Amino acid sequence: MSTLKVIEQADVGIVMPDGCRLSARIWMPENAQSSPVPAIIEHLPYRKRDGTIARDELGHPYTAARGYACIRVDMRGNGESEGLMDDEYTPQELQDACDVIAWAIKQPWCSGSAGMMGISWGGFNSLQVAALQPQGLKAIITVCSTVDRFADDIHYKGGCLLTENIGWAANMLSYSSRPPDPVLVGDQWQNMWTERLKHMPFLASPWLNQQRRSDYWKHGSVCEDYAAINAAVLSVGGWHDGYRNTISHLVTNLHSPVKGIVGPWIHKYPHYAAPQPAIGFLQESLRWWDRWLKDIDTGVEKDPAYRAWLMDSVKPERWLDERPGRWISEANWPSNNITTTTLHFHTDNENNSGQLDSQEGHCTLHVSSSQICGASSGEYFPFAFGPELPDDQLTDDALSTRVDSALLTEPADIVGAPSIRITLSCDKPMGQIVVRLCDLRPDGSSALITAGMLNLAHRDSFENPSQMKPDEAFDTRVILDQIAYRIPAGHRLRVSISTSYWPFIWPSPEQATLTITKGSLSLPVRNIADQAEVTFPPPETSEPWQTETLRAASSAREVTNDSSTGQQITKIENDFGENRDLQHGLISGSRVTEHWSIHPDDPLSATSNIHWEQTGGREQWFWKTEVAMQTRCDGNYLYVDAQLSAYNDDKLIFDNRYSDKIERQFI
Repeated sequence: MSTLKVIEQADVGIVMPDGCRLSARIWMPENAQSSPVPAIIEHLPYRKRDGTIARDELGHPYTAARGYACIRVDMRGNGESEGLMDDEYTPQELQDACDVIAWAIKQPWCSGSAGMMGISWGGFNSLQVAALQPQGLKAIITVCSTVDRFADDIHYKGGCLLTENIGWAANMLSYSSRPPDPVLVGDQWQNMWTERLKHMPFLASPWLNQQRRSDYWKHGSVCEDYAAINAAVLSVGGWHDGYRNTISHLVTNLHSPVKGIVGPWIHKYPHYAAPQPAIGFLQESLRWWDRWLKDIDTGVEKDPAYRAWLMDSVKPERWLDERPGRWISEANWPSNNITTTTLHFHTDNENNSGQLDSQEGHCTLHVSSSQICGASSGEYFPFAFGPELPDDQLTDDALSTRVDSALLTEPADIVGAPSIRITLSCDKPMGQIVVRLCDLRPDGSSALITAGMLNLAHRDSFENPSQMKPDEAFDTRVILDQIAYRIPAGHRLRVSISTSYWPFIWPSPEQATLTITKGSLSLPVRNIADQAEVTFPPPETSEPWQTETLRAASSAREVTNDSSTGQQITKIENDFGENRDLQHGLISGSRVTEHWSIHPDDPLSATSNIHWEQTGGREQWFWKTEVAMQTRCDGNYLYVDAQLSAYNDDKLIFDNRYSDKIERQFI
């Protein structure tokens, strides 16, 4: 395909109806004024000038050269955009995106058609804006996103408090603390920065105070009304990302044109993601845009509804450069090629473990885990191309109650969302259950296939949780995350059940013991795929970001034990490096250190300490911001404290402390 010459505008002002100027970076064909093109909008708080620039350079010029105007907008209160930011996915944010679309389709270089795209935040708000049906928005591409902000986001999962909720609050306090670039905004940069710092939202407070599925979380959750989305939707995700369920939800529930792709990837765009194989995502995106924004028959309507990387069993490692497997495809989803296999729990009371069998049998299992169970869990959404994947599960298995299958005589392709149904009682009014499905390999390792969790106070309702009556039995179900995984013959399946999962979720206030008297595992099993059923072209991109590396990126993760206190400490260090842009000279750097500490016998000993640093500037101007945040608890409250400090040329110009005491409401 021939390409067009692209012109770029680094700072285009798009003025909102209330007078707030948003800053956009726009790439478009040189001849767009005479031959108008569709617009594709990406609307983010992550700073186009130095935050997302590496991925922007790979993708937006590529798409613009093939006949589109790509508009990368900084949300109000971020980058070079005016205004202030209050929270994620606010009505103001979504209205701004609608107003950007309205502005774009009226420009003389625009054909009147618009798309919206993004990964993570941009994937979320693409779906949310599509549900508002702004004029001109015909298609979206949403990557690593969610349909349910309470049940399947970084905040809560199965009603359990994800520690990523806390980590992301510190992250956003740091991200949003950065100043605009004086080269673009002029002398007002310092006033803009000061106003941002003064009004910086402490997002830990609203996110931790909303502990049930309230209207706060329903806002922006498109699962509340799938029918509101009329735009064509391409949904993409990765098995090593926290948002792996969305693709199935959208393909199952949308009535508008929709397709899904799931690879073996972490939280990255698929044209540069890992583990390999990456795919020609930009070419795939172009097929989507050409069909729905230009009405060109590219064949996307005939594509399978659901394409997924079926992962082979491999020895677990904290990082994998590639993940062997093959692409499978389903013309329709849910698929008639997938049937449910049910395996029942049987127990050997001598060692509080059990077996999985096709026939029902006697079951009595007791589950009461050490608080350090979960150290091998990995990150909720691995991001840093570093040691963030689940490790060998044997250590966590030893701290859990286990139910194992016999050796498999035939391989099984598990494709979909496994689940367990159990009858259980709890000796405390509050408790959690975590279920991991593992692959017991002949080399002696235990590889995580998928997992699920449930705050038992939410057993009947995420909106109206209630305490349990101690020792009173009830039935419940735990749905595990979607997966596509081949377990070979000669391996075993293991269900590992625990009451703790640190540092993945915050612990319940009391050590609880669960008694399971009936249980079964439901496995979605697909016909064996002996070879690839679909292929993708290799990645193509535009030229990468041109930089000078001032500090190389690095990542580390370490679990240690403090002999003086008995605490186990998980230390995570991610240095994202520091670079100088070779075109406009801006320096940008970022790094974070996290410490997650807990005593094996005391759920109330849980603490987290997070420290972020952002740096930037030019030869005669240098700035830095630091965020330090601590979280602890007792039986009734969570305590969160933070400090934000900002420096201009090594001089402290802003220092603010945040503190909140948050009542525990069924967590």
